[in-house]
Amino acid sequence: MSVIDTTLVMERVSEGKAVRENTTIITVVEYPMLLEYKYFYGKILYPEEEDLNFAVELQNKLREIGRMKGAADLIIASICINKDEPLLTSDSDFDDIQSVSGLKLS
Repeated sequence: MSVIDTTLVMERVSEGKAVRENTTIITVVEYPMLLEYKYFYGKILYPEEEDLNFAVELQNKLREIGRMKGAADLIIASICINKDEPLLTSDSDFDDIQSVSGLKLS
C-alpha cells in the first residue's frame, strides 16, 4: 500500500475525498485534523530507530550534492524506504531524496 504525504492529505480532506493510503505520524503532527476525518481509512506509521538513523544517512548524501531537506521529509522518506512502500506526493523535495536513495514515488 502507498504512503501519502501531508500536502496530498490536506488536498483530499479539503475536497471531501477518501484517504485510503497509510500516512506517517509526521503528517498527523503537521495536520492533526486527519484524526477527526471520517474518510480516513489508512494506518498511521511511526518511525523506528532505524528510520531515524537512515534519515541522517539521507541528509548526509543530500549534503554532498548541496540539496539538504527538512527533517519531516527525511523521516517520511526513510519510513517508506525501510517499509518498501511507495510515497504518493506532489512535493518536489522528494525528487532530490529519490535521487540519492531507493525511494519509490507515485
